[in-house]
Formats: sequence, C-alpha cells, structure tokens
Amino acid sequence: MNTLRETLHRYVDEGTVPGAVGLVSHGDAVEVVTAGSLDTGGTAPMARDSLFRIASLTKPVTAAAVLMLVEEGRLALDAPVERWLPELAKPNVVRTPDAPVEDVVPAARPITVEDLLSSRTGWGFPDDFSLPAVRALFTVQKDGRALQDWPDADTWLALLARVPMLHHPGDAWLYGTSSDLQGILVARASGRTLPDFLAERVFEPLGMKDTAFEVPEAKRHRFTSSYTPSPDGTPEPADTPDGLWSRRPRFHSGGGGLVSTADDWLAFARMLLNGGEAGGRRLLTRTSVGRMTTNHLTAEQRARATLFLEGQGWGYGGQVDVTPADPWNVPGRYGWVGGTGTTAHIVPATGTVAILLTQVAMENPTPTPLMRDFWRSVAGGSSTPRPGGLLGEQAAQPE
Repeated sequence: MNTLRETLHRYVDEGTVPGAVGLVSHGDAVEVVTAGSLDTGGTAPMARDSLFRIASLTKPVTAAAVLMLVEEGRLALDAPVERWLPELAKPNVVRTPDAPVEDVVPAARPITVEDLLSSRTGWGFPDDFSLPAVRALFTVQKDGRALQDWPDADTWLALLARVPMLHHPGDAWLYGTSSDLQGILVARASGRTLPDFLAERVFEPLGMKDTAFEVPEAKRHRFTSSYTPSPDGTPEPADTPDGLWSRRPRFHSGGGGLVSTADDWLAFARMLLNGGEAGGRRLLTRTSVGRMTTNHLTAEQRARATLFLEGQGWGYGGQVDVTPADPWNVPGRYGWVGGTGTTAHIVPATGTVAILLTQVAMENPTPTPLMRDFWRSVAGGSSTPRPGGLLGEQAAQPE
C-alpha cells in the first residue's frame, strides 16, 4: 500500500495534477502532505495554507447554516419553502421522467425545507442526462465552477421556477440544485447575504480565516490556478488567481462557491465530529449534526442514483456511506467531492478527517483515480477502482 506522500507525489510526478495538499487527522494527530506547485509553471511550491476552489465541499457548510436557522426557529424542517421562496409556490412536474417538458402536472405537495436539505426537492441531476426535463435544467443549473456567468439569485430562481421538476418533492434524490436553493433560503430567512451569514456564524467562530466567496489581492500569492484535463490527461488552464474569484460573484452559490484551505475545512470537520461544538462554543446541536450525517434515502432512492452515490446514501449536504463497498466506505462516513478536484470526509466511528485538495477538475461525476488512491491510503486497504461515469459534453459536474 502506498503512503499518502507516495500517492500524492506519484500523481504530481506523472503530470496528472500540478500540485496537491492531503490532510489526515485522527484526533489531535494531523498529517499534512504537500506536493508540487500552485500552477503548472511552478510559480511557487504548494503549501499547507494554499487556497483552492473547493466547489461542492461548500455543500455541507451550507446545510449547517440552514440547520442553524432551524434551531433558531426561523425555519422548520417540515415547513413549505414557499414562505421564503415564493417563486416555488406552485411548481409543475413532468408527468413521467421521460415526458416532454410541456407534459406536466402540479406537484403532489409543497416543497419543504427538509426536501432541500436531503436533495429530494424535485429539481437536480439524475443518472440519465438525456431526459427532456434535465436538458431544460441544464440551461439554468449551469457549471457551478464558473459562477461569474450566473445571474443574481432572484433572477436565477425565477428561471428555475419555469423548468418543470423531474420528480415530485420527496420522491427522488437529485444532485446539485437543492444546495443552491439552500443558499438562497439562508439569505432570505436570515435577512443577510449568504457570504455575510457564513462569515459571522460559521467561519469566524471556527477560525476559518481563509474561507470566502472571493480571494482578496493580499492572499492571491497563495491561491492556486485551476485546470481541466485535456484529452491526453495533461492539465489545461481554466482560471488564474486574478481571475473569476478575484471578485464576489452575483450568485452566492451554496452548492459550490467557496474558496478554502485544508486547515479551514478541518476546523469545520472537527466541529461536526465534536457534536456541533468548537472552542467551547456550540454552533449546532448534536441533533442537527446527527441529521446532517445520517442517511435519509430509501434503498430505492439510492439505487436510482448510482452515478453520483455509487450505492451509498445522503445526509444533509453530503454523502453518508451505508455499505462497505470499498475499504474506505466505512458505514457512517460523511462528506463529498468537488468538481474542481477536491474531496473531504469525516469518519465519526474513528474520529478521522481526510481532506484532499487539488486544482484539476473532474471530468464527470465519477471520483478520479487520485481521489480513490487517496481514500485507499487513508483506509489502509486496497481495491480495484470501479469504472463508470458518463463522459461527454452533457455530463453533469459535481459543482
């Protein structure tokens, strides 16, 4: 079995990624391995405090924010979201998943806050991207790694409301859209912008000093460039430190808008492992943390989401492992992957936190070989990576 250091340096030496930061924590013991550079030009060596676009590792943070408002009584899990998101008061649903977008019926019941948290809203990406309602969603739920192209939240929500849902609320797990709806919900229910709410209620209490929706000039010397894989596997430039994240976007994506560091996400992860408490301050109740990290999907719902979940479950904002399909799939393991090449998980049973940050994007929803080898090195086991994923221009990306 390769060690964490051997794994990261092998992928950097092969040219798969310009650099990487891997962090594994067991209680107070923390191992951090850095490899490579901030960019393909070798401008500066990768460092423990290097900044990355963490993409969908934003999702658990947004779910935690929603639960804070639930605990305060501003939201309720069983409350219809139309009180705060009136644009979604009367959604339509395609009669069958493969029906034309014109063949719709009214939703069987209102969308609730819990539907958003469990990603069973009715909007989002299934395993089959060819369905008419999914193609219509692609015109609104665009690549979450290029948020400067998105309109403001009010405009986006109005556009989404015109797209028929693929399933009735609560019936199916669908990827992506629910987390962005959560971000808008937090802003409207709190009367704050999502960046301001997260800064005050999550980042400041946890000491997450580098996590935000933009990177100020003073920190850009630590900010990695981002890339996409070319056909031959070498990284192609996608964004620079002075590019898209040099200013706050119009749309504050609860699904994938944050920039962060390994240690910042470690602080968030430790709060979850500690039942919602950090530094003597309680951010969430144990009940809320339990809801975040418990599977809410039925076996049937899991079976219909194999492209993204590979047989595992979903809590609030992240995957929850329920079957030991691979050495790293410990039941109760919670976390997710980001389409920019990031992954972070906690294992409550062992108190483990495992974070991998790279700057080369995923090509499709299937975790990359580097991610699987990282998980394998953390688990201390071995297995053969499962092939899969949907290739092609219509492949949905973990944001």
